[in-house]
Amino acid sequence: MEDLVIRDADVVDGTGGPSYRADVVVAGGRIVSIVQEAAAAGCQRPRATREVDAEGLVLAPGFVDMHAHSDLALLRDPDHSAKVAQGVTLEVIGQDGLSYAPVDDRTLGEVRRAIAGWNGHGDDLDFDWRSVGEYLDRLDRGVDGQGIAVNAAYLIPQGTVRALAVGWEDREATPAELDRMRRLVAEGLEEGAVGLSSGLTYTPGMYAKDAELTELCRVVARYGGYYCPHHRSYGVGALEAYREMVTLTSEAGCPLHLAHATMNFGVNEGRAPELLALLDEALAAGADITLDTYPYTPGCTTLVAVLPSWASEGGPEETLRRLADEETAERIRHHLEETGSDGCHGVPVEWETIEVSGVADPSLAPYVGRTVARSAADRGETPWQVARRLLLTDRLAPTILQHVGHEENVRTIMRHRVHTGGSDGILQGAKPHPRAYGTFPHYLGRYVRELGVLSLEECVAHLTGRPAARLRLPDRGLVREGHRADLVLFDPATVAAGSTFEEPRALPTGIPYVLVDGRFAVEDGRRTDVLAGRAVRRTPV
Repeated sequence: MEDLVIRDADVVDGTGGPSYRADVVVAGGRIVSIVQEAAAAGCQRPRATREVDAEGLVLAPGFVDMHAHSDLALLRDPDHSAKVAQGVTLEVIGQDGLSYAPVDDRTLGEVRRAIAGWNGHGDDLDFDWRSVGEYLDRLDRGVDGQGIAVNAAYLIPQGTVRALAVGWEDREATPAELDRMRRLVAEGLEEGAVGLSSGLTYTPGMYAKDAELTELCRVVARYGGYYCPHHRSYGVGALEAYREMVTLTSEAGCPLHLAHATMNFGVNEGRAPELLALLDEALAAGADITLDTYPYTPGCTTLVAVLPSWASEGGPEETLRRLADEETAERIRHHLEETGSDGCHGVPVEWETIEVSGVADPSLAPYVGRTVARSAADRGETPWQVARRLLLTDRLAPTILQHVGHEENVRTIMRHRVHTGGSDGILQGAKPHPRAYGTFPHYLGRYVRELGVLSLEECVAHLTGRPAARLRLPDRGLVREGHRADLVLFDPATVAAGSTFEEPRALPTGIPYVLVDGRFAVEDGRRTDVLAGRAVRRTPV
């Protein structure tokens, strides 16, 4: 008798091939048998101690969130329904060049302040790790030693590495500092990281020149990892920034995965085909490139991120000092509103597009869910006065939605053959971006069923098999005998995101079952207490 048989499922296996009807048997955390309907005719059907009637449901591999910000949420929230309820069984964290390993005591405190808007301050956690390996071990233990809700792979954050070896200053690394960064990256990969991320509009990672990044990418390539940059511009100069990453990784011989590969702001409306032409040319020449996107037009980041880079040199405390100084604050305003700061992608800030989504200080709650421009008008102030107050009072913690995207670009990019899905989901704040709770069912409900932008088989491949291949995980991402039983069952007629901009934490519909390592994380539409997730380490070359 086997542990579980999922009977009469419509299997969409993650390869992009046609669906088929089958009984799928799971035991010991793996798929041990797939009996297709045609092969079962006249034969005894498989039996198990537990059966799930999957009539009318699609059985797919669990979804892989290629761009997640659950670095601390996985340790503090055993439920983690934001991702589990979507059918996500693996998240890739350590994104955008800033996360919590490798660190020392100094840089840990600096990073915690710098990305409090992404993950909270973490005052409820014991930061009992410093190296990448120790952080992955901490994920294995998870909540109270029981594990984590879903599996997690880790990218070494280049900005954190630079903070550790160089500091937060805008200068070139010395040869000795570059050697130390190489060693830190190599150590992190040896300890299980799957690659390297950058946030090239965030300090201090943005201070690295191409030659420095190329050297780190050479190390990544040697270990069989990949480079995942949030590149230098998504606005003015976006195409040049994409081309820079393609050229850099080509020189280093390193696979490239473009994070949240959007074309935003008015200057890029309708220009997605130009991006895809650039990528197709590189792919035809032999480059190894993938990308991820979320199926929404607004972006999400921290308010401090839009400031000019010089304002953040030296770290969070120096940023606060500059904001408090009247003369320096006026220089910051001038760059933001008149010349266009590099933090805002070279585009003069449009305060009516910037909606405050979260704050740490409860006294600032009235600003949440409103644009900076509207709050300013209501108070008879300028938008910069409001933004500056938020940054100073909340000590750089506010998160924002930035309503600058274009639906045509979103649809065009998601059709591409190297596309994967990533939520870029920031879970902090009273009104987070709905992509945190809805990306994967939104792909299936809106862009497959309602709009037909992708076929069901295509879309599932984008969300499962293709990301697993990028991560070099030989036994995940497909419904295949011998593979890990990370699986999702959904109703293709009803699956949909529940989250909206008004109710961003509403859970999806039409996803009654989710299995992590063969155990039910969601059963009959309800979250169980199962914590079967662990750190997924790099497959050695």
